[in-house]
Amino acid sequence: MHLERILHAQGFGSRKNCRILIRHHAVTVNGEPCDNPFADFDTDKLAFTVNEEPWEYREKAYLMLNKPANYECSHKPQHHPSVFALLPHPLLERGVQCIGRLDEDTTGLILLSDDGQFIHRMSSPKWKVPKIYEVGAKHAVDADQIRQLQEGVQLVDEPAPIAALACEQISDQVLHLTLAEGKYHQVKRMLAAVGNRVESLKRIRIGELVLPDDLAEGQWRWLTESELASLNGAARA
Repeated sequence: MHLERILHAQGFGSRKNCRILIRHHAVTVNGEPCDNPFADFDTDKLAFTVNEEPWEYREKAYLMLNKPANYECSHKPQHHPSVFALLPHPLLERGVQCIGRLDEDTTGLILLSDDGQFIHRMSSPKWKVPKIYEVGAKHAVDADQIRQLQEGVQLVDEPAPIAALACEQISDQVLHLTLAEGKYHQVKRMLAAVGNRVESLKRIRIGELVLPDDLAEGQWRWLTESELASLNGAARA
């Protein structure tokens, strides 16, 4: 593939702008400078830099992000900064999207991609990909509340009771709640339905993918091949 097309595909602007970058000696490929926009390269495992920033060619983008509080999962935020402000510009140019949304005050694991089929598989209720939330409750949680959450609670505007796939008590006021759906304010509404209240909420797992301890709030990274395979497996289960 021509170098200008590679840069364009990876989100570095129009092909004209990519040609300008290359001709102005802003690009190296596999450690070597290249000022020819039409130089051909095999994209498999291709490593390059743009303005000394290292990149690796990826046909599709699959990312995880540790969402901080007071960020909105929207390209057009209304009250707080967008999570997309935490990503480098080329990823925005590629059109990466959040897979599902977390409320502005909810933190933790969120996936992003520019692969429409992957986004659909991971977000469609049909596939019931489990998600685990760490819930900090305002009041101590008792055995009856856990029973209700596991058996199902009736939420306003829902035709049938909704049950957690699992509910593990970590401490008096902390639960790990596993859900297969992503309804509006679902965790908060479920806790309210059993007479309690959510004080903090963090998503810590999607399928088999656990939020890494070394991924600080506000940081992102690419998914590994094994992580992506496990997510695709969860969406087919």
